[in-house]
Amino acid sequence: MRLLVIRTSAMGDVALTIPALKGMREQYPEVELTLLTRAAFKPFFSSVSGLDLFFPDLKKRHKGFYGLIRLFIDIKRQSEINYVIDLHDVLRSKLLRLLFRISGTPIAIIDKGRHEKRLLISGKKKVQLKHSVERYCDVFAKVGYPVTPSKENWIVPSPELISKTNILSGTRSGLNIGVAPYAKHKLKMWPEQNMIRLLDLIAKNYKCRFWLFGGNEDSGRLFALQCRIAGSTSLVGKLSLNDELVFMSKLDMMISMDSSNMHMAALVGTKVISIWGSTDPLGGFAAWMQPENLSIRIPVDELTCRPCTIYGKGDCKRLDFACMTWLTPEMVYKKIDKLILTDRL
Repeated sequence: MRLLVIRTSAMGDVALTIPALKGMREQYPEVELTLLTRAAFKPFFSSVSGLDLFFPDLKKRHKGFYGLIRLFIDIKRQSEINYVIDLHDVLRSKLLRLLFRISGTPIAIIDKGRHEKRLLISGKKKVQLKHSVERYCDVFAKVGYPVTPSKENWIVPSPELISKTNILSGTRSGLNIGVAPYAKHKLKMWPEQNMIRLLDLIAKNYKCRFWLFGGNEDSGRLFALQCRIAGSTSLVGKLSLNDELVFMSKLDMMISMDSSNMHMAALVGTKVISIWGSTDPLGGFAAWMQPENLSIRIPVDELTCRPCTIYGKGDCKRLDFACMTWLTPEMVYKKIDKLILTDRL
């Protein structure tokens, strides 16, 4: 029995497939899995034994409609597929699964809970929705494999990579704190001056170093931020994804927006202080297996327009960005201070 699992983007969503895929391999070792995803995400799956990866060439060979036909043929040539598990449900995956359906291969599709999410952001029903990892597991159950997400060791870097990254990070002295101040959409980002003030408060009370994370598109502003924060170093462009995951695993904590860095840090087992504005953990995208009280936000009953979006797109309808501006550096610092003191007891 071989299942083809489809999830090609976005980075955080691909990372969140790991607990489900690892659970499948642990609980159903006789079931073979092929994951269709981007080559750039290969380091995420180093700890999922027995998982086959298929990387599409979406820029050339597998680009466009005829490229999807070639992709279908290439997958079929590599191995016989008994079920298609679509964890993405976007146009590309819909067309690909249609080709498999026509060829006689049964499919199962993720229920993204779009109706529930509309009710959530409209304010009509503010309840905790299923986490994305649980939604992924539900798709495997549809084809007869009810799976429990793997509970730990989701991404475990190799000893060789750990040794290499220890050299990069230098001599360990005091706290090493990761900071991921940006996100893909502006409604997810805390004002920069708030982050600077927060890190200043931490530095005044604890011996620490700050490591700044972000994508290549954040390079310029992270360098500028580094110049304004004493004891900080931007890691953009300095580490491969493999090295970045190792580095995150050695941090004392990560301070992050609702972003892929939040998910990556959580999946390597690092404590994550996540800061939420227009989005909310209620939507099902919280850092996996992190304590709920480490997700810092203005409660939805205090600011009833929250959450106003699931993914962070759009503009603030209030025009004052209250969900982030009401969240002061002092409020976040109190949470972090308590966490550090608790760890030292």
